[in-house]
Amino acid sequence: MKDIYLQLKYKPRKDKEIIVTFYLESLEGLKKAAVEVAAESSIGTWTELSTMTDKIQRKLSAKIFYLDQKKKIIKIAYPLELFELGNIPQLLSSVAGNIFSMKVIKNLRLLDIEFPDKYINSFTGPKYGLPGIRKIFKIKKRPLVGAIMKPKVGLDSKTNAKYAYEMWLNGVDLIKDDENLTDQNFNKFKNRVTEVIKMQKKAEKETGNKKVYVFNVTAPSDEMLKRAKFAKQKGGDCVMVDIIATGLDNVQFLRDQNLSLIIHGHRAGHSLFTRDKRHGMTMLVMAKLARLAGIDELHTGTVVGKMEGDAVEVKAINSFLKKSFGKLKPVMPIASGGLHPALVPKLVKILGNDLIINFGGGLHGHPDGSAAGARACFAAVEATTKKINLKKYSKNYPDLKMALDHWN
Repeated sequence: MKDIYLQLKYKPRKDKEIIVTFYLESLEGLKKAAVEVAAESSIGTWTELSTMTDKIQRKLSAKIFYLDQKKKIIKIAYPLELFELGNIPQLLSSVAGNIFSMKVIKNLRLLDIEFPDKYINSFTGPKYGLPGIRKIFKIKKRPLVGAIMKPKVGLDSKTNAKYAYEMWLNGVDLIKDDENLTDQNFNKFKNRVTEVIKMQKKAEKETGNKKVYVFNVTAPSDEMLKRAKFAKQKGGDCVMVDIIATGLDNVQFLRDQNLSLIIHGHRAGHSLFTRDKRHGMTMLVMAKLARLAGIDELHTGTVVGKMEGDAVEVKAINSFLKKSFGKLKPVMPIASGGLHPALVPKLVKILGNDLIINFGGGLHGHPDGSAAGARACFAAVEATTKKINLKKYSKNYPDLKMALDHWN
């Protein structure tokens, strides 16, 4: 039975198989554990089966074609026939399912998944993606200036709208709800949408520039859809989904309603399974699945901010989001978490210009208030795009100078 799964001379067929890379630790030896993983995630179980046939074995068995004892890395090729097209939950039930509960496993980390085009193209993918978002804003080169409404929760809908208007007038392109603001009593969803859209239209008229607000519609699927439709009806352009809490199947459900809304993916909670370098799965895998599900813009990390994630990891995720992936559109990466104006040059140097830079505390925490914070953030992005030193640029932008002094 072992020979069915352990085939180190096998050459995978990338057009007909899903290739999964795992980090694997076991007290019973890497080969034995690898075979158990391959069996459990494809056609096998813990004992010989009278119902197993040679035909099933040949056609559907997973094959371990790479095994590195030193690095504890294995690669498994799964026949595409094992998977239902367009179904992320079914995929995860296999390659990220029972295998994580097996006693033979000490640690198991899903590092990467490579998909054939046939599987990728069975999904709708992003409606707009990176090129569509740039087209909506008519901003071709610089990073988009994003802002997060702070405090996370507590503002009433009118105050929420008032601050949004101030930020839009002072250079911010996109403003978002935070991940735990949905429909609380102090700020009801419908009231917030109604008040904010009024201020959005006012800001667009006064600035001549496109402005967007990201409304958090995270909820059970029926309520999520009602909220998204309401935002659309009122003139909204974008909705946010907490993709981990909501589930990628619900993201896909929302995307397939064809509401022509930008879908903003917040990854709150991903570190439950992505942070341990020896167990769980990588954020890269989550980013691939989110792109399949139809996310247009996705939080991926800042490197220089408060969130965990080094340059190598975040750059790899962002690179994937922007490169070819079947027929699906590229996704706009979002840097968010602990950012302030002084960090912008280093951030852009690492991650490039195709980015939404979200400022929360680093905007509202400006000594002169949110409007000054917005001006400082915009000036930092503008200076960095023009390749001008922030200290030099700040001589003509007092709000930026104050921000640099405050956070440095």
